[in-house]
Amino acid sequence: MCANYRPSSPEDLAAFPLPPPGFAYAEAYPGAIVPIVTNYAPRMWVPACFGLIPAWARDTKIARSTYNARSESVGEKPSFRRAWLRGQLCIIPAAALYEPCYETGKAVRWRIERDDGKPMGIAGIWERRQQDDGLPQWSMSMLTVNADGHPLMGRMHKPEDEKRSVVILPHDAWGSWLRCRSEEEARHLLTAANDPTLRASPDQG
Repeated sequence: MCANYRPSSPEDLAAFPLPPPGFAYAEAYPGAIVPIVTNYAPRMWVPACFGLIPAWARDTKIARSTYNARSESVGEKPSFRRAWLRGQLCIIPAAALYEPCYETGKAVRWRIERDDGKPMGIAGIWERRQQDDGLPQWSMSMLTVNADGHPLMGRMHKPEDEKRSVVILPHDAWGSWLRCRSEEEARHLLTAANDPTLRASPDQG
């Protein structure tokens, strides 16, 4: 699970056309507006709410519980079903993820990032709606998979909790993810991160 991350900086994303300014690239929590790239607009970063807001939602409070979507049940849950079944896939660029590690007996915030400093591409789903109701036009949720036994993600969260991980796409799979044309294609890419360049350490702030 991931409820806190640092979006990639504008400099990291400079090779792509960016949306107009006006939303933060700072550390993000559910409800924050962050950059994503979608298979609807694959050549443009768009500002999206961190936490998917389905068409029937009346306010942004739902983002507090829709920021992650379990890949095993994403096609069944009312909040996510429409986006998943319509193949609305996105990539969320992240400079770092933050997760609690309990190996010392208490929660210690750890930072997970690539050791080469490049953005991590997290697989997600998106929703888009008319803005006449005042809600964000774009919103997204990060897809997660089971991470029991994973050498890195399996160390996070409480010992008794199920281990979960967001899906960090290999760099050469970003295009493949956005070009998926079936549920089978998409599920083939939904695996726990096996990137050897990932590193984790207690966050020093």
